[in-house]
Amino acid sequence: MNKQYSRETILGGMQTKYIGRTVHFYDCIDSTNVRAGELAADSDAHGHIVVADTQTAGKGRRGRSWESPAGKNIYFSLILKPDIAPDKAPMLTLVMAMAVLGGLEQVLQGTGLGAQNDGLGNGSADARTLCNGNLGIKWPNDIVLNGRKICGILTEMSLCKNRIGHVVIGVGINVKDQDFPEELVDKATSLEAECGQEFSRSLILQEIMRVFEEEYGRFQQTEDLSGIVECYNAGLINRGREVRVLDPKGEYTGVARGINNNGELIVELPDGKLSNVYAGEVSVRGIYGYV
Repeated sequence: MNKQYSRETILGGMQTKYIGRTVHFYDCIDSTNVRAGELAADSDAHGHIVVADTQTAGKGRRGRSWESPAGKNIYFSLILKPDIAPDKAPMLTLVMAMAVLGGLEQVLQGTGLGAQNDGLGNGSADARTLCNGNLGIKWPNDIVLNGRKICGILTEMSLCKNRIGHVVIGVGINVKDQDFPEELVDKATSLEAECGQEFSRSLILQEIMRVFEEEYGRFQQTEDLSGIVECYNAGLINRGREVRVLDPKGEYTGVARGINNNGELIVELPDGKLSNVYAGEVSVRGIYGYV
């Protein structure tokens, strides 16, 4: 077992009431999302997390694989059993994006690399500037640093009689300096590569769980993103930028103005009209690159 990163080191500093309080840790597993889905049959699994040091079959969006080298990164999946309508579940992906952003901000500020904020999830705009670059969200759920991706999030849902059986939110975060596949060299990076120092994976995970519990509580009160939309938009890298919307029905460009209470990206078209973009099978890219 990796003694510096284990169930014990993760639980040792956990500050939550129930999110992340049960940790299923594996040195090696096929996919944390797959294992979380299996564990979700347990009625008491709400808030459990599955964590692995490495995955042999990590899952990305649209069936893509997720590179999962050992000893380098954070791979975890959170099990939720929310009492909400199925069409509201995709919003939980954005809640997790806020939690990852907030948790990373707290860790980076603890090193002196970031500006002070009011203690998360409500960081000021100044707190987004870290490690000599921008840390933020690329809609809907990628976390980017200096224009390159450091985190991806994949949410999967199980239905039972038109109700949610469970939701599994899988997260992969590039932490340590590493070599990326050729096709990702210009798109991916890691915290250590950008910041020039080491970070505790356990501490990062603890902070993300703490922030998620707070943000999830806000979501439960309204069953939409109205409680976090302002903070999410403050951390949205796309905001105010020209973007290309890759819609199967036809690509178009516009300026991203932020998200609405349902998590849709509001894009202002050249004629001034607004288009609400639902994530689904639609992707958004910068006009001149990934962001």
